[in-house]
Amino acid sequence: MQSFANSPVVKYFPCFLFIFYSTTLDYIVTIYTRMEKVKQMINNKLVLLRGMLKMKTQKVTLGLLLMNLFIAFLGIGLVIPVLPTLMNELGITGTTIGYLTAAFAIAQLIVSPFAGKAADKYGRKIMIVIGLFIFGISEFLFGIGKEIEMLFFSRILGGISAAFIMPAVTAYIADITNLDTRPKVLGYMSAAISTGFIIGPGIGGFLAEFGTRIPFLFAGALGTIAAILSIILLSEPNRTEENNEQVSETKNSFKRVIAPKYLLAFILIFIASFGLAAFESFFSLFVDHKFQFKPSDIAIVITGGAIFGAVSQVLLFDRLTRIWGEIKLIRYSLLLSAVLVFLMTVVHSYVSILLVTFIVFVGFDLFRPAVTSYLSNIAGNEQGFVGGMNSMFTSLANISGPILGGILFDIDINYPYYFATVILALGIIITLLWKKQANGTSNEVKASIAN
Repeated sequence: MQSFANSPVVKYFPCFLFIFYSTTLDYIVTIYTRMEKVKQMINNKLVLLRGMLKMKTQKVTLGLLLMNLFIAFLGIGLVIPVLPTLMNELGITGTTIGYLTAAFAIAQLIVSPFAGKAADKYGRKIMIVIGLFIFGISEFLFGIGKEIEMLFFSRILGGISAAFIMPAVTAYIADITNLDTRPKVLGYMSAAISTGFIIGPGIGGFLAEFGTRIPFLFAGALGTIAAILSIILLSEPNRTEENNEQVSETKNSFKRVIAPKYLLAFILIFIASFGLAAFESFFSLFVDHKFQFKPSDIAIVITGGAIFGAVSQVLLFDRLTRIWGEIKLIRYSLLLSAVLVFLMTVVHSYVSILLVTFIVFVGFDLFRPAVTSYLSNIAGNEQGFVGGMNSMFTSLANISGPILGGILFDIDINYPYYFATVILALGIIITLLWKKQANGTSNEVKASIAN
């Protein structure tokens, strides 16, 4: 027994055991280190994959939002090329046509403030989806309506749908962007709005060749499809901290509207929208009475102008905002629009009409993203409110523009454009005052964008 205890095996066993454990531990550490490296590589790949998926999802979301806006504002302009036909079918005057065009905006005006608050309270997605379904119903009703009362009811429903969609989409975009990316995205948003509003008459004119009511059945189908896609593809966005700050309950809506940082911007929205509404609402009647244009001619002119304006907006807006800032860009856009609206009354040839129409929409298309960007950057936690007020003042202009334009059109077909020129000139004067009152804010906004 003693000889076994003194044997080499027993004597050197602790050494063997130490070597075995140290070798095994070293091996385990090596395997663990390699596993950690593999795990880190996998995590990096997953992070990259999640980032790519997030970017792809955001692009799909943004594309769907822009499509929704395009469809909603398409409905506003679809009626324009068929107005001469409606005048003949129903035996109505330019004043009645003005009221029919304004009915859309009256409903939008009444509902917009409530819709903006609802977008903040109940969520962006539900307001967008409901608005698109209402839009589809309104367009189907216009397509099958035979009496003037049904047409008015249809336009009212269309205005309600626009009031639901516009502030919700604006707030949604503010939620998924930051100060650096927001101007560019708002440029795309405004391009979708302007293109929908301006290209509506073009599409209406082409489809009217197959039947006066075909354009509205087409738009109703588009709205319903867009609502279904929004249910499937859109998700409620996370509110950014910037947009989630608490709002003082003592501030009511009226006080916020007349706040210096908002008031002049809202007035300018009204002025530019008035000029566009007065120009476009009676464009088909103007060229029909003065140049005997057919719906297809109207479609070519307005569609060409829409495409040219939208492309110019996408290419120029972001660059011009960085160079001039929003306020100067607004001023120059109004100046361009005023000059060209006036020129519409003195041109005579088809080519000159085409040229003036193409360029006038550039001014309108650059104005809206500039003022929307300005408001979005200063709104903070009031994105829904600002979107609602933007929609409300646009509606005010879309009411008064066609109504006054219809009355003036019955007196002289040039008068609506003369009056629109005067209103746009007033806007230019206001921007000169605005520079002094809002200079600090504007510089801060411009600096934040430039950085």
